[in-house]
Amino acid sequence: MMPKKVSDRLNTEVANSLVLTLNSALSLELSEKLSHSVGIAAVERDTGIGKDTLRVWERRYGFPQPLRDALGERFYPPSQVARLRLVKRLLDQGFRPGKLLTQPLDMLDAQLAQSITASIHAPLDTQKPDLVTPQLVPAAQAGVGIGTAQTVSNKNKKTLRSTSSVSNPSLINTTVTDAAAKSNDPTDWIIPLLKNRDVSFVQNSLTQRMAQAGPLGFVLDVLPPLNRRVGNAWLRGEIAVFEEHVYTEIVQNTLRATMQNLGLGRFAPRVLLTTVKSEEHLLGLLMAEMCFAIEGANCVSLGVQTPVTDIVLAAQSKGIDIVALSFSAAYPWRQVRDCLRELRSVLPTSIELWVGGAGVTERAAVPGIVILSNLRDISQAVQTWRRQ
Repeated sequence: MMPKKVSDRLNTEVANSLVLTLNSALSLELSEKLSHSVGIAAVERDTGIGKDTLRVWERRYGFPQPLRDALGERFYPPSQVARLRLVKRLLDQGFRPGKLLTQPLDMLDAQLAQSITASIHAPLDTQKPDLVTPQLVPAAQAGVGIGTAQTVSNKNKKTLRSTSSVSNPSLINTTVTDAAAKSNDPTDWIIPLLKNRDVSFVQNSLTQRMAQAGPLGFVLDVLPPLNRRVGNAWLRGEIAVFEEHVYTEIVQNTLRATMQNLGLGRFAPRVLLTTVKSEEHLLGLLMAEMCFAIEGANCVSLGVQTPVTDIVLAAQSKGIDIVALSFSAAYPWRQVRDCLRELRSVLPTSIELWVGGAGVTERAAVPGIVILSNLRDISQAVQTWRRQ
């Protein structure tokens, strides 16, 4: 019979050997999974979801559930990245993360398909919120009437309609027109150019359309269907996040250059345009600025994500008549409402507060706030302000 001490030692060695074998197998399995996973920086670039947001979701909702390497760094399997892409697309359609992050992949797919279908059949004025800023209704408070401003504004509109910002539009590649002619959707030409990363052709084609339609027609009639097409292409996965960003940047630069070259907006009202903190969507704000400027309004843009205190300081120091804010559908209504109440309470009563975007469309009225709903009504809104 084997002595007890020897037996115990052998049992311990066998157990340790089994543990080492098991750990080795698990390590190999983890290494295999890690080799097919991507880091948090890559997930941020791929999905457009920030690193901090991913970490918060992990703690709060239990998803995503990244793997960890020996140094504790997060790595995300392909299945989780695919799910995060769907979540991001639905978030940009106005859904809340708390509901999305608990749903399986097939339910997210179904929701996305339903969202795309609704977007396709929706009117242009209710398109993807970060690409379209809805319209303004007349202001309610008193302002400064200007007798000659309206005459100049009408003259500007006629001039702007016929102004060409392209020296030779025929230089644009004719394949763009040919591609659109073969498609049922006249905006389909933009997608292959974005996928081919042909920035110069995108820029040239947009400039040509600006020359044909005039600045106002470009903003009201050309951009909305293009924005809608690009937004839906991103929703369907036809283009990557960065390709949508390229399009947005080109359009923004085109609008800025046009306003600068034409010297628009030199009369009252003086309008301050911006978004509040955590609202990053700029394109709709620029489209609204173009409409204001074409009406002769003197616009001051602070860009995006301006703190309330800075909005108030800028409005007071620059003699602002109207503060105009834009909210996308991704911005929670409760936060919109609280922000507007706070801003209205600290702004001088002589300064009007106008708000627009899908984040405020069809929402309950907030006292002292003018709700904005469609770009086409900016002209009437400014004229009404001047008559008061």
